Amino acid sequence: MDDVMKNLPESIRKLTEDKPYETNDFGKSGSLVRIYDDFVLKIEEERPGIAQMVNVMQWLDGKLPAPKVLATEVKDGYRYLLMSKVRGRMACDEYYMTRPEELVTLLAEALKMLWSVDISDCPKTFDLKAELEEAKYRIEHNLVDLEDVEPETFGEGGFNNPEELLQWLYDHQPEPDPVFAHGDFCLPNVFFEDGKVSGFIDLGDAGIADRWYDIALGYRSLKHNADGTYGKYYEGVKPDDLFGKLGIEPDWERIKYYILLDELF
Repeated sequence: MDDVMKNLPESIRKLTEDKPYETNDFGKSGSLVRIYDDFVLKIEEERPGIAQMVNVMQWLDGKLPAPKVLATEVKDGYRYLLMSKVRGRMACDEYYMTRPEELVTLLAEALKMLWSVDISDCPKTFDLKAELEEAKYRIEHNLVDLEDVEPETFGEGGFNNPEELLQWLYDHQPEPDPVFAHGDFCLPNVFFEDGKVSGFIDLGDAGIADRWYDIALGYRSLKHNADGTYGKYYEGVKPDDLFGKLGIEPDWERIKYYILLDELF
């Protein structure tokens, strides 16, 4: 990535030159992220989905507290994206994990904010059939990380292998309840400040999707951030409280479906 940084497009170099930054490798995207005082620079190999993400981010301007695109260019196969910095703390910050009532209330508020966005002219729609084809490709090319799955997904009481899971996903596709969805609604991607939702980050999968997609991933993220999966246990966090805050009954079949789909990515 050093050569990529030396090759910065001029429009981005002018805005970032000589400004202090930190390098952030949080997440699995494989991209280079530099965090400045007031903005974030993300560099990754250009793909069709990245251009679509930029379109969604620009479309979201004024609709949600999300990063604003300040400059973006493609150069020598890499997408350079400079965006405003979201303020606040991640939802998985210890401050919120030790205040479960506030945490769950704000997570529900974040979901309601997403659902309040008018989707009539949204530039992207989640395509479940295309997602299943991508999952098939990942299985065929041994790209599924079997070490990073729920313990009950495979083996006794679960699926024999990823191929069997994929077939189950093909056979049980749910009828969607379309809303604007984040697409990766996990705690590190939602920020809070002063008792309010202050922003959403990592919007690469954002667009029109089933309401239960975000609920499923958010429920799982809340559970695992509290139950010791990531190295720390927080007492008093009850993921099921999320449904009460949302004023809905859990649809466990859809929650199961989207968590299982995510196992292949």
